[in-house]
Amino acid sequence: MTRVEDVYRDHRLSLLRLAFLMTGSRDEAEDLVQVALVSAQPRWEQIDAPIAYLRRVIVNRAKDGQRRSFRAPPLPPAPFTEIPDIDETYTAILQLSETQRAVVILHFYEDLSLVEIADVLNRPPATVRSDLRRALNQLRGAVS
Repeated sequence: MTRVEDVYRDHRLSLLRLAFLMTGSRDEAEDLVQVALVSAQPRWEQIDAPIAYLRRVIVNRAKDGQRRSFRAPPLPPAPFTEIPDIDETYTAILQLSETQRAVVILHFYEDLSLVEIADVLNRPPATVRSDLRRALNQLRGAVS
């Protein structure tokens, strides 16, 4: 059985990247990864796929946080890089719905298949495929 410490050491950066891409904040990303690991700790021995479980916790907690902050006026995102095309794309990704954003990030940044994304999001694969198609159509319109 994989230990929590081993998963943290081996997958910390990819989990932080996922959390950052979901929230747009380094501080929130650190907090999300910490919360995911702490919440998994008591039942670690029962978790069959720890990385998938941690991704699911991060995505769900990020969506919860976005719902809470929905009432507040959004702040313009800070530049992600000094490359305008990347910043424009990331800004457009942040404008997607929570689910579409999660699908795009998990597919293109985490390199998960649609079946793996369906497992993380607890959605049917066909629905995930539709979410991805709609998100890409919206992104094409936003960055063109």
